Amino acid sequence: MSETLQTTDAAACDADLLGRTAIAVRAAGSALRERFGEVVRYGTREELMHALAANDDTALNILRPRLTRLRPDADWVEAELDAGELPPGEWWVVDPAEGNVNHLHSLPEWAVTATLVRDNRPVLTAVHLPLTGETYTALTGAGAHLDGRPLRVSRTAELGLGIVATSQARPDEDETVVRRVGSSITAMLLDALVVRVAVPATLHLLNVAAGRIDAFWHFAGARADLLPGALLVTEAGGRISDAEGRPWTPQSESFLAAAPGVHAEAVATLSR
Repeated sequence: MSETLQTTDAAACDADLLGRTAIAVRAAGSALRERFGEVVRYGTREELMHALAANDDTALNILRPRLTRLRPDADWVEAELDAGELPPGEWWVVDPAEGNVNHLHSLPEWAVTATLVRDNRPVLTAVHLPLTGETYTALTGAGAHLDGRPLRVSRTAELGLGIVATSQARPDEDETVVRRVGSSITAMLLDALVVRVAVPATLHLLNVAAGRIDAFWHFAGARADLLPGALLVTEAGGRISDAEGRPWTPQSESFLAAAPGVHAEAVATLSR
């Protein structure tokens, strides 16, 4: 078989796998939607962690067996807040309840994500928003889509006309990172049109891929926060780097996803 035919067959296989992955995240999202509604009350950190774990387990009980059947030899990233490189091979990077704390507080910004990483490169991703019924998908070399419709980043060519966003990486973040986030927000408030600040990261990145906002930046993010959106933005024609404009990897200490027309200005603002 020629190399071209092998490549075509592999792409077709990945496209089929993406479709089945999307079905899995929709099923998990349906289960989480049934748990959504009233604000979950908690009085201690232990009670909060128990409530978060209950949502995670609800989705994982659906996702893990389904994704394992799809790719039996792929490993599974157990800690969704981990960062850094993965060992060689295939890995499922899953956030069973992205924006889990929003779900607990009856806020609508949450999702279910599943990304297949092959030799440290995201190959495909599916992100489902259960409250709207939307499913965002991306496949390396085949574009990004919302329910089958192609996505493109914005054509904004001036940061001063752009809407930008950032997100808190995690609770109890290192003070140095917290102060860096604060100073970057101040810088963007001076240079951009509007700055949005909210969790989770993935939902901002969906908006960059869809052309609704123009840039998103992040410090000290986890793989599960950034890999789905990084693939979606890249396949929608956006630019991914660290905050200083260098190539981004899961080991980078910062992250920037932007429409091409504002990327350089965003780097300049974040590098001040």
